[in-house]
Amino acid sequence: MISEPTDKPKAVRGVADRSLAALRRFWPLAALVVAGVVVYLMGWHRYLSFRELAESRDALHEMLSSHMVLTLALYIVIYAASVALSVPGGAILTLAGGFLFGWLWGGLAAVVAATLGAVIVYLATRSAFRNLLLDKLEDTPLDRFRKGFSEDAFNYLLFLRVVPVFPFWLVNLVPGPLGVSFRTYTLATFIGIIPGTFAFSIAGAGLDSVIAAQSARCAAEGSPKGECLHFDASAIFTPELIAGFIALGVLALVPIVVKRYRKKPY
Repeated sequence: MISEPTDKPKAVRGVADRSLAALRRFWPLAALVVAGVVVYLMGWHRYLSFRELAESRDALHEMLSSHMVLTLALYIVIYAASVALSVPGGAILTLAGGFLFGWLWGGLAAVVAATLGAVIVYLATRSAFRNLLLDKLEDTPLDRFRKGFSEDAFNYLLFLRVVPVFPFWLVNLVPGPLGVSFRTYTLATFIGIIPGTFAFSIAGAGLDSVIAAQSARCAAEGSPKGECLHFDASAIFTPELIAGFIALGVLALVPIVVKRYRKKPY
């Protein structure tokens, strides 16, 4: 009788273990991708618009007066989910926070929610790609960039959060695979988004009068409310505000410049 090789079961178990490890590593990111696709296919992202906010004004105020805490919690969950799924609409949601809860509480809720959503993306991408990406970058020109980024990760991230050079969702994806620590990422994100978030929240606090005025104009013109209501979120970014964000970004880079200067030989 010929016995089968004893190492075959071990090989099978090895393949199964590697497959299980890969599943554990990639399932959080896969879940986010699938959920994001579902949101787009169902068209739910279209509800994150000024028109929907204006048309739901009365219902939102009624819900707020009856269930303040529940409305605030629901707002944070929706905002965090939109960030985690990279659904466009962060500007409208931040305006809605100021509109519903006032600039202070609305701004705080938006900062917390955006940070939570960004952290979810960070954890998912770090789980999926960190070791793979670090192995691929080793002994390559990009490895030097990675090490430089890691050394000053807090200040680099602070700059990228304060000055929106790149889209928010893109900045969420990169730090995890590059090995930036959870504490650094979370703190830099939380602090860095405060200026822009509160700028939108303050603008949102004045939206109620804007919506009321536009609704009255629509009624006077006999136009359907859904067609004549409009608001351009980009109007918030005045030259003075942009200059302020750039100044804050430059301040975030000062420690990096000083550190590099001190390293130079004399």
